[in-house]
Amino acid sequence: MKRTMMSLIGVTAALAAVSGVAAVTGPAGGTPEAPRGGTRLPVQRSALLCPAPTSSEVGDTTYTAFAPKGAAAGAGTGKGTARLLPAGTVRDDSGADDGKGKGKKKPKGGKNSGAGAAAGRTVPPRDTKPVVPLQQAGRPVTATTDRPDAPALVGTADGSLAPGWTVQQTTEVAAGSGRGLLGLGCTAPDTTFWFPGVSTATDRQDYVHLTNPDDTPAVVDLELRGKDGALGGSAGEDLSVPPHTTVPVLLSTLTGAPTTNAALHVVAREGRVGAAVQASDGKLGSDWLPPAADPSPRVVLPGVPKDATSVRLVALAPGEADADLKVQLATPTGMITPAGLENLHLKSGMTTAVDLKDLTKGEAGSLVLTPSDSGSKVPVAAALRVTRGKGAKQDMAFIPATRPVVKRATAVDNRGKDSTLSLVAPEKGKDAKVKVTASAGSGGGTPVTKTYTIKGGTSVDLAPPRPTGLKGSYALTVEPQSGSGPVYAARMLTRPQGGVPAFTVQPLPDDRGSVLVPTAGQDLSVLTD
Repeated sequence: MKRTMMSLIGVTAALAAVSGVAAVTGPAGGTPEAPRGGTRLPVQRSALLCPAPTSSEVGDTTYTAFAPKGAAAGAGTGKGTARLLPAGTVRDDSGADDGKGKGKKKPKGGKNSGAGAAAGRTVPPRDTKPVVPLQQAGRPVTATTDRPDAPALVGTADGSLAPGWTVQQTTEVAAGSGRGLLGLGCTAPDTTFWFPGVSTATDRQDYVHLTNPDDTPAVVDLELRGKDGALGGSAGEDLSVPPHTTVPVLLSTLTGAPTTNAALHVVAREGRVGAAVQASDGKLGSDWLPPAADPSPRVVLPGVPKDATSVRLVALAPGEADADLKVQLATPTGMITPAGLENLHLKSGMTTAVDLKDLTKGEAGSLVLTPSDSGSKVPVAAALRVTRGKGAKQDMAFIPATRPVVKRATAVDNRGKDSTLSLVAPEKGKDAKVKVTASAGSGGGTPVTKTYTIKGGTSVDLAPPRPTGLKGSYALTVEPQSGSGPVYAARMLTRPQGGVPAFTVQPLPDDRGSVLVPTAGQDLSVLTD
């Protein structure tokens, strides 16, 4: 009798634990439909991390926060909070350049140099005033700063503001080696990230920013891989990231072998972090490289601009098996195969780079990589470096592989006519029907909604809807409709700077604003001894 009663108590406790976790934790592979007997509920808490924007004294950064109105069933009522707080910074006191020596500023990425910064002293933020706190859903809130020492931000949202909470930081740097338009959707903390497309070459300065949102230290390993596999050196092992603190690491300090087309793997062995790479090129400007979607056999990279002057693909199969891929460009009229690139072979653990040059030839496009053998399950990670302009008037941006939009995705900091929305339905015969809503503006305006149909196997660029009577900036939400085929999305911002076609591209993955909670029921079989 005692054993039977204890078994029943244990099962009841286990079911309660599963239900509680499911209410706040999204599924790793997207947002599947509710199983029979399950219930879809809005998330109760969200976390986002924004890295330090720039160390340039001629940089201006705008933060924009937004939560969709009525984002999930049951989320339209009740109170909620959403805000970001400044994080501390680990500073290297070993004699490294602080970015101000002899009047010269480091191009982007903070004031610390190399992995040694992780062993430096923690400097608390200069103030602790909340940044872009939200009071209501459906209308963006903005804040600006021109401080070269602007801190990283650690934020949480709960209640009715947690589902779909989105924050973007957009930085305009007018001059210097880090000039350009830098955009980044602030990321959720995790334990592993892939960044194909980083570089340790002499013409690039790439920093990975590691931010710890929690009350306990995180321990992180950084591994670089090139065309011959892992790059030598152990400088990226056992990096400590203190609580509520950010650590910028210059990637070229992790290896003695300069490598142009590399991939960075970030693994938190203890705790969790947010991670993003800030890349600066002496000729091509600078931008953020967000983490790529988790490695998958099928990879979609949406939103290659129609006027791109060069496109470089960097990909790798991070597992123990090689991958053979079919490379296709989804265009407004269908799928095409780039000349001379019918198949792409990726060696296990090694990066492969391909210059696609004028890939789009004046048409909007999205790159789609699929296994040459339809039965292959070898996972792949990939990203694109895209440039616009010519000669000294060029700017670059990055497009990593992204997750599909299952329920909803959001892009914020749209102003006037500077935004282009890219939508791709990569599967032939499976059209995507998508509702796009322009929110009220941060300073006023009335929301506008339009519905678009993207033919299966095509990619389109759209001038998105704008709020009526727009004042300030606004948000775009993308929502696939019932019966829609798979759809992927990206948003491009263009803000020219003195003849330079400055731009930035943000992939729009599903926001995971709701989760599945299984329905618990009686099962008397647990009473069977």
